[in-house]
Amino acid sequence: MTDVDVVVIGGGAAGLMCALTAGRRGRSVRVIEHANRVGKKILMSGGGRCNFTNIHTTPDSFLSQNPHFCKSALARFQPAQFLEMVERHHIAWHEKELGQLFCDESSKLIVRMLLDECAEAGVRIDVNCTVERVEFRDGCFVVDTAMGRCRAASLVVATGGLSIPSMGATGFGYALARQFGHEIVATRAGLVPLTLSGIHQQHYADLSGVSLPVIARCGDAEFRNFMLITHRGLSGPAILQISSYWQPGAELTLDLLPGEDAQARLEALQQARPDAELKTVLGELLPKRFAQRLCEVWFENRPMRQIPPPALRGIAEQLQCWPVIASGTEGYRTAEVTLGGVDTDGLSSKTMESRLQKGLYFVGEVVDVTGHLGGFNFQWAWASGRAAGEVV
Repeated sequence: MTDVDVVVIGGGAAGLMCALTAGRRGRSVRVIEHANRVGKKILMSGGGRCNFTNIHTTPDSFLSQNPHFCKSALARFQPAQFLEMVERHHIAWHEKELGQLFCDESSKLIVRMLLDECAEAGVRIDVNCTVERVEFRDGCFVVDTAMGRCRAASLVVATGGLSIPSMGATGFGYALARQFGHEIVATRAGLVPLTLSGIHQQHYADLSGVSLPVIARCGDAEFRNFMLITHRGLSGPAILQISSYWQPGAELTLDLLPGEDAQARLEALQQARPDAELKTVLGELLPKRFAQRLCEVWFENRPMRQIPPPALRGIAEQLQCWPVIASGTEGYRTAEVTLGGVDTDGLSSKTMESRLQKGLYFVGEVVDVTGHLGGFNFQWAWASGRAAGEVV
């Protein structure tokens, strides 16, 4: 039996940040990772360049049943603090749109940085190590693993969510939370492509690959970015963002001419080019194939001069409030995150410690805190891992 101060279950972003933070404080830390390497989600993120944070991170960038829960951790570990670590390890980076920070080279550099920090702090990391059982006995956690039993005064659950099961995602963290009496907010796939079915899918399927800027709206949420038409439905940043707010039955609309007054634009074009066909005019405002499909299925294609004002107004209104009848999502298979998770009512927002079991902590994606697309989920992982690592 091995005795340590802290056992961290999960070698992802939040787990490694927690481990290196605790190790720096002189705590003996063991990280247990069931996969064959740590940081798999870090490695695949941002197309292999890791969108490691977002400089515009605020609590408004996150979804949770308790929108206030994330405030404390985020305020105490901000994007500039993680960036300081990145620069200290001489990792070149760049800012893309909307405050997203990426590595210039490879996401492997972020994993290497975290591993170097862990090594310097004396953290032990075991991969290919499954956890078979966890108990709390005689004032400490007893963890049975494939590599033997260990005991610890503190146990940190950093197991992530259910997204991308091909990379080893499981519901282990939720089961462990329930074991200690915690409630789980219903989970579902987030930041995920939407699927269409039947006639709705048929109208778009052969336009796969067409991309255009839109404003996607669902309820009070709206996101302006690109939409991509796929063989099975819709994807692209705007769709991934709104997917976290959409549920079956919810109204979802797209502004196909974001930033435009569609009616004024069409009226001006009607005056300037009365003999041009509607599909030709729309083809100058939208991708040509998409504009042609609109005129084949939804709008009557005719010369602009033949479209009376009420009909032109109707076309403009439809372009700026285009309904999408989604049948579902691509699910956890392609989802970037898992919505829901360990109910924050049972956790301390300052330390991530369980209110039901002293010494038990939950960090990262396993908690009911989910960020928008663009580096926010990594910032939550760094911040929540740091918050627990400072006290375990």
